Amino acid sequence: MSAHPVFVDTSALLALVNVNDAHHGEAIRIFRELAAAEAPLVTHSYVLVEAGALVRRRFGPAAFNRVGETVRRSALVVWVDERLHCAAWEKAAAGGRKGPGLVDHVSFLVMREMDVGLVATFDGHFSKQGFRTLP
Repeated sequence: MSAHPVFVDTSALLALVNVNDAHHGEAIRIFRELAAAEAPLVTHSYVLVEAGALVRRRFGPAAFNRVGETVRRSALVVWVDERLHCAAWEKAAAGGRKGPGLVDHVSFLVMREMDVGLVATFDGHFSKQGFRTLP
């Protein structure tokens, strides 16, 4: 595993939390390996919002709090500002219905600006943007 920064996507967080997710075991393995390698983790505030909303609705407030605290303790969280939001909005608006949404476009911009080429995700949009994915 890499000591280079690794971006953490919503899909990886959800797979980690949800024992019934098809990727749960793989998510556990990935995050254990990242922790053992002391790989710096990066995400952004919209991933926290997206993952938090889904976790709270599906698993309740206790799980919501655990995810939020764990991410804030273990990852650098880039807080989305107006510039980043508007740039991602333009890209999402220009894409088709099946293309990446706002949160993904924020992720792509953050990753490019921070030169992060590796992402923990189960979302195929990242590889289509040229990023290396875990798994």
